[in-house]
Amino acid sequence: MSLPPASPASSSGPVAWLRRRVVDPLLHLLKQGLSPSQLALTVALGVVFGLVPFLGGTTFLVTITAVRLRLNVAAMLLVSHLLSPVQLLLIIPLLRLGARLFGQGPAPDLTMAKLRHLLEHDLGGAFSLLWRAELGALLLWALGSVVLAGLLYLGLRPVFKRIIARQAA
Repeated sequence: MSLPPASPASSSGPVAWLRRRVVDPLLHLLKQGLSPSQLALTVALGVVFGLVPFLGGTTFLVTITAVRLRLNVAAMLLVSHLLSPVQLLLIIPLLRLGARLFGQGPAPDLTMAKLRHLLEHDLGGAFSLLWRAELGALLLWALGSVVLAGLLYLGLRPVFKRIIARQAA
């Protein structure tokens, strides 16, 4: 995928960076034949998979999903990897909630002190806690992602239709 050249006047600032790195490539994809529905689905799924609370799984999930649904792999990867900072911010709270969701006993908590203690004294207990925390985090992510993907898809489809209509005019 070749990116359109950036104009010299718009080469500084966060808004120009966002336009050059995100908006312009997505608009370029519209010119390559993606329908507004396909582009909305690509962005919605890219956002959802960009927030998965499992480090290292994003690229694999995005590629498999994009190929299976015949969507643009590069566009979905772009969107998902732009959300990496948000993924890192959400992973600890999701793991803590997941540990509480699938914990044994009254409200187990996932803290660094508890994890360090378990790793030093009970390796099996540490892996059990992390396994339950990850399983709970993935369940919470899955529930939230259905809602988020639906809202993004329904919200972005008319936006991309207007953009295509404006470009055609």
